[in-house]
Amino acid sequence: MKYKNRFDAGQKLVPLLKKYKKLPNAIVLGLPRGGVVTAAAVAKGLELPLDVTCPRKLGAPFNPELAIGAVTESGEGVFNTGLIEQLGIPEGYLQKEIDAETKQAKRRVMLYRQGRPPLDLEGKTVIIVDDGLATGATMKAAIKSVQNAGADQIIVAVPVAPQDTVDEIKTEVEEVVCPYTPPFFQAVGQFYENFDQTEDEDVIALLKAGEEPPLQGSS
Repeated sequence: MKYKNRFDAGQKLVPLLKKYKKLPNAIVLGLPRGGVVTAAAVAKGLELPLDVTCPRKLGAPFNPELAIGAVTESGEGVFNTGLIEQLGIPEGYLQKEIDAETKQAKRRVMLYRQGRPPLDLEGKTVIIVDDGLATGATMKAAIKSVQNAGADQIIVAVPVAPQDTVDEIKTEVEEVVCPYTPPFFQAVGQFYENFDQTEDEDVIALLKAGEEPPLQGSS
């Protein structure tokens, strides 16, 4: 199974989330960059407001693609303590990564909102959307941030993810919607025909207009 692109993947999530359509006090949050494209399709289909949360992965020394945790723009984080201990990662390195990625997350969220205040999540139903999950580290950080913001219930919606990651996320939220959990999973991009990089300008435009980007091929 392959999705045409991120927006197509979001459209395919909409029927699975139809009970939330036009639900009062419901909000869709996207994870940048690519996840905001998928979230925009969900928000459009459900006729709900769209906002962004910006968790950042913490990479291991000498292997930045290996997630040892993640932090959000508010500095809240989740950490793979077992992996951190296994790799013998010094506390100084970890704190340096936390500070750097928190700063980057803050910069991104300010850039993407273009001066608009964040949507109030207190007492809300929040649907957190990404274009897929691998380890789920950034999603877990996003969930923690939304919980601390006072959300009443949290739903995670992603087009594709490994089953073990889905099972982990299920323990932290009210519902996980994931239509495809392939037995052989290497990377999210392998399940898309078009997985070109989403640019900051695309995210800004989506949040501002709540519409599909004009150049879908670049999404």
